[in-house]
Amino acid sequence: MRVACFSALALLAAPAAADPLPDLSLAPEVTVSGLSSGAFMAVQLQTAFSASVTGAGVVAGGPYDCAGGSVYRALFVCMDQFWIEPGTARTLETIAALEGRIDPPERLADDRVYLFHGTWDDTVGRPAMDALAGTYAALGVPSGAMSYVTDVEAGHGFLTEAGQVECHRTAPDFLNDCDIDQAGDILSWLLGPLAPGQAVPDHLRSYDQGPYAEGATGLGETGFVYVPASCAAGETCRLHIALHGCKQGAERIGDAFARRTGYNAWAEANRIVVLYPQAATVPGPWYNVFGGNPNGCWDWWGYGSEDYLSREAPQIAAIGRMAAALGAALAP
Repeated sequence: MRVACFSALALLAAPAAADPLPDLSLAPEVTVSGLSSGAFMAVQLQTAFSASVTGAGVVAGGPYDCAGGSVYRALFVCMDQFWIEPGTARTLETIAALEGRIDPPERLADDRVYLFHGTWDDTVGRPAMDALAGTYAALGVPSGAMSYVTDVEAGHGFLTEAGQVECHRTAPDFLNDCDIDQAGDILSWLLGPLAPGQAVPDHLRSYDQGPYAEGATGLGETGFVYVPASCAAGETCRLHIALHGCKQGAERIGDAFARRTGYNAWAEANRIVVLYPQAATVPGPWYNVFGGNPNGCWDWWGYGSEDYLSREAPQIAAIGRMAAALGAALAP
């Protein structure tokens, strides 16, 4: 009941969508991160836009094209390894087949990568993360550029220093109180040493996702972006794209993911703009339990389009347009 009440209050507190994204001065190099479906989408963005994306933080995700366009594979190969465990072969084959529709895969080799799987996470099995680590290695990412954390007794969630969920549990809002600043761990691994800071609540803005969606299925009306004072004043800043997981979008928990993951404090002190795009539920036919997108996940199995992996994939392209509007063009 307490979680339900908190979610309702978060929804009431979420600002209404109104303004477009601000036009800022941003460096061309972008980093991404995500939890769960957001982790799978972070890998998709990194792979599709490898010329611009220089690093990824992946919390409980899996390899590019793990699902192969099948919700059955998504559930029983990528998440719960019922019969088959995911591997590297599908990713490498898909990358080869998408030549020209994604950036050159050689550009992934100099990326930095943060990977995390909690020991109590039974939502996305560890074999998916092991397969992702193996895929990065096969694509030329050196072991010294990868941080793979597997020894924290955490459930399926994003780790914070003051979350609503006990660290070892898996429960809404999937912001786990583990006394770990995972946002700081991700950003410092991807970007290098950072100065500590303090978030300014008013620097988190809402924006209308409509102008950037161009009909993409599964995008919410409102997104969020954190703009530090230095970036708003015209200084050149870096862009980080942070992607929520299933059941973590604005329609479920308001702006809690954007406010409470911990990214904004680091952003304020280090000239980092943080973009928080928002996915939304898509009802499926009542007779098909595998249809639609009932939990507001990002599209990593093809619920919105047969093409959900290339630069032109609806959700990937929409996020690319959001980044470009802020001043960081991802497309070549």
